[in-house]
Amino acid sequence: MSQDPPSGAESEIDTSTTAVIKRLGPAAVLGVLWAAMPLVIGLTVFIGFRQEVADWLRDQGMPEGGLIYVAGFALCAGLGLLPTWTQAVIGAYAFGMWTGFGLAWAGFTGAALIGFVVTKLVAGRRVEREIESHPKALAVRDALVGKGWLKTVGVVALVRAPFNSPFSIMNLTLCAAETPLSAYMVGTVVGMAPRTLVYAWVGAQVQTLDKLALPLWVKIAGIVSVVIVALIVGHIGSKAIEKITGGVGPSADDPAE
Repeated sequence: MSQDPPSGAESEIDTSTTAVIKRLGPAAVLGVLWAAMPLVIGLTVFIGFRQEVADWLRDQGMPEGGLIYVAGFALCAGLGLLPTWTQAVIGAYAFGMWTGFGLAWAGFTGAALIGFVVTKLVAGRRVEREIESHPKALAVRDALVGKGWLKTVGVVALVRAPFNSPFSIMNLTLCAAETPLSAYMVGTVVGMAPRTLVYAWVGAQVQTLDKLALPLWVKIAGIVSVVIVALIVGHIGSKAIEKITGGVGPSADDPAE
């Protein structure tokens, strides 16, 4: 359990970018890799043979091809190697919309678990210690993922829902913020369902994967959903900060938390 730092402690902490990165250590490196690798590998390596991969999986049939697909999806997405939307589209292209949806959903679930484990092994409690050293950041973290299991599940589902929410970075963020594993997994399963269904629909419509691109309406919906989620999360964070700075506080009649 974290303890409130003594008065003035936060001001004594070096908050420069270099100092923060140094304290985060491997967690910062993991964040950079997970931000860059899906784009870099997806555009330089995977783009050249995704059609062949999809055709090969289709030739394997079910259940063999489906099992290989789920395992590959979970590993590549969980290790932050490939863009998840492309992998999800491939599943529907190879196996049909509804089967592809189910397989991609299972792949996302496995990938979330792998991402959680990798973050724990690499980052440890470095991010948590950094959060604990800043009362405002700690208040925001607690307001988002520290106020009950159901609320935490809702927050995880909310931040997972946008179509263009970065999957690997979100794994790192949620895990590093000490989100309970059960709430993390349930929220992920719920939140990933809508976007996975959209990707499956796209995969079922395309005739070839050589020039794969998401429809314009999906891109617009992704931007809009990110803005909405950012506003909701920002509102929750602002309320949490107001409470610890005296802007908003419980009344005398409110029961103690």
